[in-house]
Amino acid sequence: MSEKNREGNRAARDRLVQQRERERARERRRRTLIVASAVVGVLGLAAVVGLIAANAGKDDEGSGAGPAVAPSGATGKDSLSLQVGADDAPSTLTIWEDFRCPVCAQFETAFRKMIHELQSSGQIKVEYHLATIIDGNLGGSGSLRAANAAGCAQDAGKFPEYHDVLFANQPAESDDAFGKNSKLIELAGKVEGLDTPAFRACVEGGTHDTWVQKSNTAFQNGGFQGTPTALLNGESIFPSKDGQQISEANLKKWVAEANKGKKPAKVTPTPSAS
Repeated sequence: MSEKNREGNRAARDRLVQQRERERARERRRRTLIVASAVVGVLGLAAVVGLIAANAGKDDEGSGAGPAVAPSGATGKDSLSLQVGADDAPSTLTIWEDFRCPVCAQFETAFRKMIHELQSSGQIKVEYHLATIIDGNLGGSGSLRAANAAGCAQDAGKFPEYHDVLFANQPAESDDAFGKNSKLIELAGKVEGLDTPAFRACVEGGTHDTWVQKSNTAFQNGGFQGTPTALLNGESIFPSKDGQQISEANLKKWVAEANKGKKPAKVTPTPSAS
């Protein structure tokens, strides 16, 4: 074979290799787009299902019947808000959460420290609202049971600490461990002074079940897209605000901008959750 023919064959093989690499690259891009579209579709479906079926979960440990008994000190319309922070704080951070919601736990892990810092320095007060969409999506009663227990902790003046303990010990989304009152009482042992006969009676009796269900109805009727929902003075900041992704630095900046020219509230420090 002549040198010219060998070079021609080598060039042909090189072109074939290059063509195959381009085809592989196109296939990788195609698969990536398929996976990305599937993820977006699942998340979108989850949000829709969450809003439609938010109250479909059945309660296996507490009837939820009877009048809505709001926790002690609950504030806002129909007393559906659990406030942490001074009344006269210049800005309000409103958070809608579900104790079974894994994204809520991620939100808490990422921003708990900054939220506590802003609240304890008088920059904001935080208004927590509770929802039960995971019970509706996956069945079980963990969202409801945990929210009732959080209301019981509010009665004892221990809501902030117990709220943090619940998210720090959240089971897998498909595991309805919070559906057992015994688990919720066990976790109360992580908050000093919370595990009392009064707290146990409140948890086991489902004292605030109907109040939780009323809160979830307010969530359904509020036009929110899912949990967590976070609003700073009524403006959505999760997952972004004005095209900027939420972060600790941005949250601090947004609060500073909202509070410009305003004095922080005077607050009495409270112990952090264990």
